[in-house]
Amino acid sequence: MDLSDLRIFSAVVREGGVTRAAEHLHRVQSNVTTRIRQLEGDIGVSLFIREGKRLHLSPAGQVLLDYADRLLALADEARHAVQDPRPRGLFRLGAMESTAAVRLPGPVSEYHRLYPEVEFELRTGNPPTLSKAILAGELDAALVTLPIADALFEKVAVFEEEPVIVSAAGTPAIGKGKKEYFPRTIIAFEHGCPHRKRLEDWYALRDQMPERTIELGSYHAMLGCVAAGMGVALLPRSVLTTFPESKRLRVHRLPPGENRADTYLIWRKGAGSPKIQALRDLLAEQRAGRRG
Repeated sequence: MDLSDLRIFSAVVREGGVTRAAEHLHRVQSNVTTRIRQLEGDIGVSLFIREGKRLHLSPAGQVLLDYADRLLALADEARHAVQDPRPRGLFRLGAMESTAAVRLPGPVSEYHRLYPEVEFELRTGNPPTLSKAILAGELDAALVTLPIADALFEKVAVFEEEPVIVSAAGTPAIGKGKKEYFPRTIIAFEHGCPHRKRLEDWYALRDQMPERTIELGSYHAMLGCVAAGMGVALLPRSVLTTFPESKRLRVHRLPPGENRADTYLIWRKGAGSPKIQALRDLLAEQRAGRRG
């Protein structure tokens, strides 16, 4: 049973016979008759009671007609939804923890205002996890930092972050002075977090190695531990605006060449959609506004 068979069946019923149905569908009568008999053979029942050349809908045909009408209407709705250039439906978006907390509230609020037929579903995670979710069909797009496999994804830069190292207030300058200070404990997310890797690389470039890593699951928990003197962390400077105890922190800026991290909107190659394009346009417009 396929939709074309159901469409022919419905036309025969609505037009009152094979002849008019064939004219309506721009088919020859023999083709319509054959398709009806094939449909009956497929489902194993007679859909019409035949009296000479006249056809009367059988009880089974009446049952099928109700389903056929609903299936054809649903198919038309699906076709229109796929072809509709307006953003609509569920938008499964992934983002890094810092991006979701600091950068997304404004754009998502504006997106809702512009496209009320879109429903957001947000998932946070590190870039490798989010990239795999896109390839598995679990997410439509994600906001991540590089590196990203160019062969698999399309991407556009949407946010520019300044990564900084934070320590407890009153600690010495990190990595500077005659007696260079390198805290022995770092506080970070699990492996796969780009900010953790950046901090580990920062130590490695200076021939240093942290002795201990405390893994936590939120930036506020990390900053609370940093303020208490338990270690240092690296994170986007924008995150500090959400921490009420920032006066208890010392911010250490990174040297040029290490003090920038772009966030990209990525999606699977060939899988663009009106929802993704609308978000891309909105974020590009806001990025241009920030630069202006």
